[in-house]
Amino acid sequence: MTLPVLQKESSVISRSDIILVVDDSPDALSLINDALEDAGMDVLVALEGRQALNIARKMKPDMILMDAIMPHMDGFEACRQIKTDPELAAIPVIFMTGLNDTDDVVRGLEAGGVDYLVKPINPHELLARMKVHLTNARLTNSAQSALDSTGQHLMTVNKSGTIQWATPQSYGLLAKARADEHWLQQHFTPQVNHWLNHQPEPDHQLRLTDLDYKLTVRLVSHQSNGDILLKLLDGERPTGAALLKQALQLTERESEVLYWIANGKTNRDIGEILEMSPRTVNKHLEQIFPKLGVENRTSAAAVALKELTHAEG
Repeated sequence: MTLPVLQKESSVISRSDIILVVDDSPDALSLINDALEDAGMDVLVALEGRQALNIARKMKPDMILMDAIMPHMDGFEACRQIKTDPELAAIPVIFMTGLNDTDDVVRGLEAGGVDYLVKPINPHELLARMKVHLTNARLTNSAQSALDSTGQHLMTVNKSGTIQWATPQSYGLLAKARADEHWLQQHFTPQVNHWLNHQPEPDHQLRLTDLDYKLTVRLVSHQSNGDILLKLLDGERPTGAALLKQALQLTERESEVLYWIANGKTNRDIGEILEMSPRTVNKHLEQIFPKLGVENRTSAAAVALKELTHAEG
């Protein structure tokens, strides 16, 4: 049996939420499908737990609405298997069932469900609860993405500039710079406190002083609890154009052009920054592309960003 993928056109450019509905009741599927489509969501359908697992692994839905009692594999077991799969574990699962015994509610939550609705389903209540759990999932994924994309030299400080938490990699870099506890208290905290009092924006950097080794901190984000997430940068490692020159075997001018390409600048912008004509910028790109094994500026930018991100890790 081919499982239907039901889609609704939307004027919104962003990708619609993908919801996997798992239920062996045609009436329940029809009701839920209509409600989700009307809300602008894309709907995937599975009739039992094993189908749900196969679809989830292929499509990575944003949320799963799971019936509890189904043939072959029930919703409880399907949810447990979803939560043991690292690639699926973050997907919120809402149970929908005619069971209303307290033990069944607990069983669903212990299996990894985030919520539990008793049939018959009220579409308005379903959508309201889905909105809450989708928002929570996005916040969690956003935080994880921030950690993944910025690397591992991370720390949080309070508004006074005192370190609240740091990764082992950050402490390792501080040790490399001989930044001991005394230096952190007498130099790091006052410098960061003074910097934060000027309300720097995300991506702004502070060069730390009173160290023989060059260290910089970059503001990543402000946390909901009032702390500030920072990234510690190794000032002795090459960055920017110098890094690209070293890593990709480019000339100095080629590395400068590629660096600004990676930062989204046009040929005209790069010409003004590097004091050359847009035509000369294009000539450099003609040399860069074959060296990188790419055919266009988008692919070249991707190569550069990969090198820059790796170096900052």
